[in-house]
Amino acid sequence: MVRVYCVLLGYVFGMIQTSYFLGKAKGIDIRTKGSGNAGTTNTLRVLGPKAGLFVLACDILKTMIACFITKQVFVPQYPEMSYLLVMYTAAGAILGHNFPFYLKFKGGKGIAATAGLILSLPLSFIIVGNIAFFGTWLTTKFVSLGSLLVYVCFFIQLVIEGQLGMIQYKGVAMPNNYLYEMYVVCFCLAALAFFMHRKNIVRLLKGEERKTYLLHKNQQ
Repeated sequence: MVRVYCVLLGYVFGMIQTSYFLGKAKGIDIRTKGSGNAGTTNTLRVLGPKAGLFVLACDILKTMIACFITKQVFVPQYPEMSYLLVMYTAAGAILGHNFPFYLKFKGGKGIAATAGLILSLPLSFIIVGNIAFFGTWLTTKFVSLGSLLVYVCFFIQLVIEGQLGMIQYKGVAMPNNYLYEMYVVCFCLAALAFFMHRKNIVRLLKGEERKTYLLHKNQQ
């Protein structure tokens, strides 16, 4: 049952649609502009760098806050499930971000929310995640490619560190049954990310994907 509580907690925070509310404050529905996505990249393209960075920060923060609450409320009761519960909470936040019920389940693609998950994990995940995303984006200018590579690296790193006994809570390695469950949850989140980016993947393969710049004018 604690897993359900974590998912629900994450969903409540995740469905705080920063880009939608910011767009409404400026008199537009962000979902009708640019790519139609209620996320950081589309906000950056439509409303500019400052708005994009604000949305990015808020969407990361909402997942981190939900994960922090989980660490304070649920983890002390279930220490052996520590990172698994954090993963379930983040999964709820990603689902809430992607499928907010009050917006007819039309939200973002969950990458900024995923960044909040990675930032709630040990430092090694933060380092690899940043290298994967920013290294790819700054080199290719394709946010979508960087986002997908983050998930690939995240899953591989999670399995490697888990099997090496490096995923620990207060010096105690997580039991294998919870580790394997965490792998499954991570794989499902990665599959969801690839599904949400399916049109981007097609454009990447065709060489038609739009590039995104932080300080230069972006095409809508």
